[in-house]
Amino acid sequence: MPGEGARPDRSVMRTGPGSCPGSIARVKTSASLDSDQESETASGSRLVVAIDGPSGAGKSSTSRGVAVALGLRYLDTGAMYRALTWWLLERGVDTTDPEVVAMLATGPGIEVSTDPRAPWTRVDGTDVSEAIRTREVTAAVSAVAAVPQVRAHLIAMQRQIIASAPGIVAEGRDIGTVVAPGAQVKVFLTADGTARASRRAAEASWSTRADQDRRDRLDAAQSGKAADAVEIDSTGLGLDEVVGIIVGLVPQKSR
Repeated sequence: MPGEGARPDRSVMRTGPGSCPGSIARVKTSASLDSDQESETASGSRLVVAIDGPSGAGKSSTSRGVAVALGLRYLDTGAMYRALTWWLLERGVDTTDPEVVAMLATGPGIEVSTDPRAPWTRVDGTDVSEAIRTREVTAAVSAVAAVPQVRAHLIAMQRQIIASAPGIVAEGRDIGTVVAPGAQVKVFLTADGTARASRRAAEASWSTRADQDRRDRLDAAQSGKAADAVEIDSTGLGLDEVVGIIVGLVPQKSR
């Protein structure tokens, strides 16, 4: 427990039994974020950078890099869907049964760190940062994420996190279209199929190009590109190059 007098922070989102939906858990994050100085646009609104795109395009590493470069918080929305999926699988739930999944959607207490230098995910207090990246979770998460009640519950959480942050980079598949359509900067990050498959091959949750193609088909309904998003093809680019391009899209007054 934090000691008395410790300054509350806004780095973690908690939901589930014993907490109000959308409530913020208070924990200490890295020193670079302790000041929580707001990043504002010329209109005075908090800066939100939305990064969407398919799996293997490099969203996570890019989003963390952009958040660090701009001194913003970071939100991996996919980790939240994975956390719920992991919890369901641990209980032997048939994740292909939308009615059962819908009934249990608000069951676990999910927490996510918004420190780009130390991202983690917890379910009912247990760190599941690695557990949610297994092949079993990857194979089941698309079906869980497609359930309307799941989407409604987690999108509400995600919007609360974004609204509570002094400035944030949020990544996923529908940030610029659904979760934060008012984001000041929107990016659709992609790469050709071969490059994406090669990147995923190094991860334990993927085995073949067929796995990737299947995931793309299942996620298609939630993977639309916002009309005002800037599309970036990362196929032949290094991480620093992609981060630099996105940082360059942020208006100078917002940095």
